Amino acid sequence: MTRGSATVVLRRRLPLAVGGRGRPSWLPGWSRPAAMRAVRSTLVVPGLFAFGYLVLGDLQVATFAAFGGFATLVLASFGGRWQDKLRAHLGLALASSVLIVIGTAVNGSVLLASLMTVPVAFAVLFAGVAGPNAASGATAALLAYVLPAASPGTLAEVPARLGGWWLASVAGTAAVLLFSPRAPGFALREAAARCARALADQLDAALAGDSDPAVRTAVVEAKHELQTTFTSTPYRPTGLATPDQAMDSLVGLLEWCAYVIIDSVGEYRDLSAIPGVERKLLAETATVLREIGGLLDDGVVRVDLQPLERQLGESVEYLRRLNSDGDGYADAVHLSFHARTAAVAAHSAMTDALIAAHRADPSAVPGSRRRWYGETFETEALGERRLAGLVAAAGVVSRHASLRSVWFLNSVRGALALAAAVAVADLTGVEHGFWVVLGTLSVLRTSAAATGATALRALLGTVVGFVVGAVLLLVIGTGPGALWIALPIAVLVASYAPGALPFAAGQAAFTVVVSVLFNLLAPAGWEIGVVRIEDVALGCAVSFVVGMVFWPRGAASVVADDLADALRAGGAYLAESVDWALGLRTAEPQPGPAIAAGVRLDDALRGFLAEQGSKRLPKDDLWRLVAGTMRARLTAYSLAGLPNPEAGPDRFRTQLSEQAGQLAAWYDHLASRLDRTDHGAVPVLAPPEFRDPRAAGAEVDDLHCALWVGEHLRHLMGRLEELVPPAMLVADLRHRPWWR
Repeated sequence: MTRGSATVVLRRRLPLAVGGRGRPSWLPGWSRPAAMRAVRSTLVVPGLFAFGYLVLGDLQVATFAAFGGFATLVLASFGGRWQDKLRAHLGLALASSVLIVIGTAVNGSVLLASLMTVPVAFAVLFAGVAGPNAASGATAALLAYVLPAASPGTLAEVPARLGGWWLASVAGTAAVLLFSPRAPGFALREAAARCARALADQLDAALAGDSDPAVRTAVVEAKHELQTTFTSTPYRPTGLATPDQAMDSLVGLLEWCAYVIIDSVGEYRDLSAIPGVERKLLAETATVLREIGGLLDDGVVRVDLQPLERQLGESVEYLRRLNSDGDGYADAVHLSFHARTAAVAAHSAMTDALIAAHRADPSAVPGSRRRWYGETFETEALGERRLAGLVAAAGVVSRHASLRSVWFLNSVRGALALAAAVAVADLTGVEHGFWVVLGTLSVLRTSAAATGATALRALLGTVVGFVVGAVLLLVIGTGPGALWIALPIAVLVASYAPGALPFAAGQAAFTVVVSVLFNLLAPAGWEIGVVRIEDVALGCAVSFVVGMVFWPRGAASVVADDLADALRAGGAYLAESVDWALGLRTAEPQPGPAIAAGVRLDDALRGFLAEQGSKRLPKDDLWRLVAGTMRARLTAYSLAGLPNPEAGPDRFRTQLSEQAGQLAAWYDHLASRLDRTDHGAVPVLAPPEFRDPRAAGAEVDDLHCALWVGEHLRHLMGRLEELVPPAMLVADLRHRPWWR
């Protein structure tokens, strides 16, 4: 048995850009999901408009059917199983119905419409914290409100408007269910399954004495793939449902397990020579990890955690039987720490995998919820298990009801911007006030600089669309036959554009659709394009002004604040857990603040990376910071899972507690550099040195438990220095002028 002296440091690699050889970077590539979306929209939207206009002869039905179809098929992009998509589309239709009624009721008064827009828009935008489907449906739901709120109409027209929107909802939902690409959520499950199997392969190879570097490379690549899949979206790919929360937790546990296993294999070159009890524990860990992979692949897997639990107990008994004064005792505890940490992580990961696969014992769910949220849920006492979802939702809302939450700030900014746009559209008396509000909605970003850049692209795209539309109308004329032929083509391009073509191209395509659509309703020729340019320019100006006034730095400053919160909360949770594991604390550690801070940091960083021009910091450095806070939190969780010994303070335990306090102080010191108000130079921080209290002759009962605590601290301290450089970059970024 050999043990290396250095801790293996994992470095994430950025995914390689994919594209055709020789293709210019500005030229868009092929997107199958965008193509399927475009085909769905082309088949549905023109048909809905034709049915309402030509068959029913109702302009309200035709207009709301067309825009409702665009909202359902283009603006909303729901994922998950077909049942999840059906529920999401039903929820969007119901919410849109309420919003159409409210928008129609308030459009007669500028003051009432503007005031009502603030709570309505905030509620719709803030609901995105519930999960990816709620977030992706926010713009579609807002369209259902701003269309009637910024357009003339009376309550007598509500039935026709609702009829058109529900016509679009039914047809659009059917098209989505019948003709959709594979959901992104499955990609996350597949990546997690591959990571679990790769970890199992690594353990099996090490236990067999196989040191083939290709096995370790496969683990690193699988871990990177899992991280990339999980972090590639501007919001978390999991929702509030219990299986989604289990999947979210599983990703973090697999990353933690990968850190521990790769470090273990790096230190112990040949695991075949370790004591039999630890070898059996690692073998059972590999078995559980392989079963996780099969479970996530929807395979028929018989899961039995009792062998792993039995080996965990035998590992503890083995240490108790060893002579603590022997020369090899410290090495045995060190090995036991690696084996036990990997086994406990795999055990928790299997529990989450069972919940995610809808195969868990209901009695296991409450304990997992405490691990996810840091709170206790007494739902069974209330007699309704479904109340757990409501409690979870309330917990999410409370975590994000803070100026430290990018969701909260963006929701406030968006609500104020839309309210201002409604007021400006009414007060200026523009012909199509709806376009002003839609222009505001389409360009508002999380920072003033990103909003300004997007506004310029929107105006450029609108001008290009005006030119194309004007030329098209001059060539084909404004006759109904030619316009009906042009409408599906325009819808096809406009529906393909989001996410696949540059933003300006999408604006240009949508302008062409509007020109054709409104010329069918009331022939006006190319002049309709001029009106749209004016309205979009007005809406962009509103967005830019609101962006400058309210939090112009956007997510950049929020990331720094949330990172500071996550570091402080993680350090405090770690110190509490150390004292708990040492018997110096009787109250259980409270993980809630650390979990809440970690969630806010994850969301803020996703929003920051989604901004235009925010790539000034390498993405892998930013996610390294998130991983650092996660390691502190999961280390604390691992310590909190150790038994609380009935022992008074002694020299050994006191020194370990002091070192944990120093570590928490280091996190707090780093956090103070992130949320400081001065602009001075940031000093280089060094982590505290680890001291072995036994060297001073300290004695203690249950020495292996105390040494486990020391191993946790030593393992965590080895990764501190890699957090300093990216943290200093974030601290520097928040003090740059917002326009840079």
